[in-house]
Parts: sequence; structure tokens; C-alpha cells
Amino acid sequence: MRQARLSLAVAGMAASVAVGAALWPHARDAFAVLSAQDEPAQLADVQVSSALRNNQALIEQNIEAALAANDADLANSFIELAREKNIAVSDALSIRVSDAVAEEHSASHFAKRFATGLVTGTADDVASLSGTVAGDLFVFGDIRDVVREGKHLAMGEDTDRLVLGLATAGLAVTAATYVSVGGVAPVRAGLSMVKDARKVGRLGEGLTAWAGRSTREVVDAPMLREAVASGSVLRPGETMSAIKAAFRAEKAGSLVRLAKDVGRVGEKAGMRGALDTLRIAEGPKDVARAARLAESKGSQTRAIIKLLGRSALLLAAGAFNLSMWLFGALFALFGLLSSIKATTERATLAWLRRNKARRLRKQLAAASTPSDLALAGALVQS
Repeated sequence: MRQARLSLAVAGMAASVAVGAALWPHARDAFAVLSAQDEPAQLADVQVSSALRNNQALIEQNIEAALAANDADLANSFIELAREKNIAVSDALSIRVSDAVAEEHSASHFAKRFATGLVTGTADDVASLSGTVAGDLFVFGDIRDVVREGKHLAMGEDTDRLVLGLATAGLAVTAATYVSVGGVAPVRAGLSMVKDARKVGRLGEGLTAWAGRSTREVVDAPMLREAVASGSVLRPGETMSAIKAAFRAEKAGSLVRLAKDVGRVGEKAGMRGALDTLRIAEGPKDVARAARLAESKGSQTRAIIKLLGRSALLLAAGAFNLSMWLFGALFALFGLLSSIKATTERATLAWLRRNKARRLRKQLAAASTPSDLALAGALVQS
């Protein structure tokens, strides 16, 4: 019976060690994620490292996919991430990425796409987005969008009220940009990127809803309708003044902060990085966290967002689920300590009993009278 109890305690200790060893990697990652939940860069590092431990080929797979999609900027972002994580990328693949980046940045390609963005206001790559931002900075782009969408509104046609509101806000910010000699240029660029993300369908649903509410608050719709009724791209000064009068600057604080954060992402991670952020963001807080991530990770930001999605910006996995991993590990540790305690107590008790029995046997052997022998035997049996 005593031996069985000791064996049971040892078995419990072994089981606790086995369970703890299985739970430890998950508990370690859960603790790291929970600790970094308020720091986007640290949170991304923990999750990317975990993903790469599970699949070392993840980097090269994504580089190949980016090249197949003619997205040299994303492929180069994965090259930067691989370098940061000390993951080897084949020389042949690195050369292909370098060639694709050089082609994308060639003067002829950039000029053609820049002109397309400037004239049409539609962006689908870095060059065309640069053109739309330049057009907005020089008033032409925003007036074009306000007049076009305003005409649709006046005629009862389908109107993109979000683009209309963003363009109206952009005109007011453009004036402030010139007054401050470029001091609010990131805000101006951010508004353009939000507007262009909307045009090409890369603005997340949550952020679309939030931006729609914000633009309705900052634009006086009746006054704007009256302004665009007589506005024209050919009379930019007159049209801009009329449209600016419909802008409620006192209610534009949250929209300006969003635009500023988008501009910060664009400065550090590039325009496509900003568009990727706008696609996954559910609200302005997500964009603010993305700005902090981009300021820390720079050109790696696009690769991180591609790998992790919105979980790159915040704790997407439930804190309860992560806490359960930690609780499981602590429970296994408690079980181990309890088993060690039980094993130690039972082993000590068995050792004490053996010593007691040994002493009694010695006394029995030294006994010289029948009465002593009987007493010693009784003591041993007890």
C-alpha cells in the first residue's frame, strides 16, 4: 500500500511535467502577446516570430506571390523582414526582387502612372497615387472630385458622399498647408490617401462607416450643394472659396487626426503601406496604432500586415483564450509542485519507517530473554 502511494505520487509528478512541457510554448507566446498588447511593434514581433517558427518557408512563399501579383514593393518588404529576422533568401529570388523594384521605379513607368493619377484621380500603385496627391495639393484634384460628385448629388444621381466630404475637407487643409508652408502636408497627403483608398475599394468597412459619419459632420450639405452648382474646375479660385465656406473646421478634429496618422504611415511605410492599413483598419484607433508600427518597422510594415492582418495592430486573439494558456501552465506547475511535495513526504515517511524497523531489528537481535524477544517482535509489527 505504501509503495503504491509513492508510485502514484511519482506518476503524478511525471504527468505534470509532461503536461507542462506541452503547454509551455503556448503559455510563453501567450504571455509575450499579452505583455505587448499595447505596443504594436512588440506585438508584431512576437506574432511574426511565432509564425516563422511554424513555417520557415513563409517569407519566400510570400515573395513569390508578391512578384506574381507585380507588387515589387511588397516583395521588397518581405526581403527587409527576412533580413531583420535573419532568415536566408536565395540569391536568385533576391535578384528578381531587385530587378522588379528597379522596373517599378523606372522613370518611364513612374511618369506614365503619375500622369494617370494626376488627371483621373484614380490610383492603384505608388506612381498614380503620387499623381493624385500632387493634384490634390495643387487644388485641381479636390475641386475635380467635389464638382463631379456634387453634380451627381444635384442631379439626384448616385453620389459617393464620402469622397465628396473628403475632397471638401482636403480643400480647406490645402489652404492651411500653403499658409503653414507645408507644415500640415502629412494631413493633406493622408486625406488624399483615404479618398483614393475609397475610390479603389481598399477602405475597410468599419473605417468607411466612421469616415462617412465624420465627413457628414464637417460639411454643410446645403451650402456645398449651392457651391458646386455653379463651380467649375476652370475657375479654381472662385470654386475653392465657395466650397471652403461649407467646411466646418471646428468639427474636423477627428478627421484631421486620422489623416495625420495615415500620412505618418505613408511617410514610413510608403503609400501602399498606408493603403494596406486603410484596408484592414476598423477605425481611427487602428490607424493610430499602424502609425506607431510604421515608425518602428519602416519598410517591413507591409510584410508584417500581409502576414498578420489586423492582428498586427491589436490583440485580435481573445485575451481570455490567451489567459487560459497561462492558467493551464500555472495549473500544471501547481500539479508538479504538489506532486513533488507528496513524493517527498511519502519518500521521507518510508525512509523513517525503514530506519525505525532497522533499529528495532538490531534491538531484537541483541535481546537475551524471551520476554525481550516478544516485546521487540511486537514493536516491529506495530
